[in-house]
Amino acid sequence: MKKPLILLAALTLAGASWAKLPAPSDEAKAKAAETAAKTAHGDKIGAYQLCKSREKVAAHYYKTAKASGKTTNPPVATPACVDPGAYVAAAPAPAPAKKS
Repeated sequence: MKKPLILLAALTLAGASWAKLPAPSDEAKAKAAETAAKTAHGDKIGAYQLCKSREKVAAHYYKTAKASGKTTNPPVATPACVDPGAYVAAAPAPAPAKKS
């Protein structure tokens, strides 16, 4: 009795996985783009904070090594940390004019 029920459930799930979802609306696409932009900006903020913390650690290392008389290698040249600034939302696209 259990085998036919398991087979029926498997076939039902397999059929449901072939169903197509409707295309997203323009509003949903805009919201997804906004979310992607916010995520990208958050990634830039995270990279900036990581860069600043690395600079702070390196400065502390060189300061303490110099104070204790240790010899150190010269620091490796790296690009400057770039502050991405505050998030600014993109201006929404104007709605198309309706014809009367």
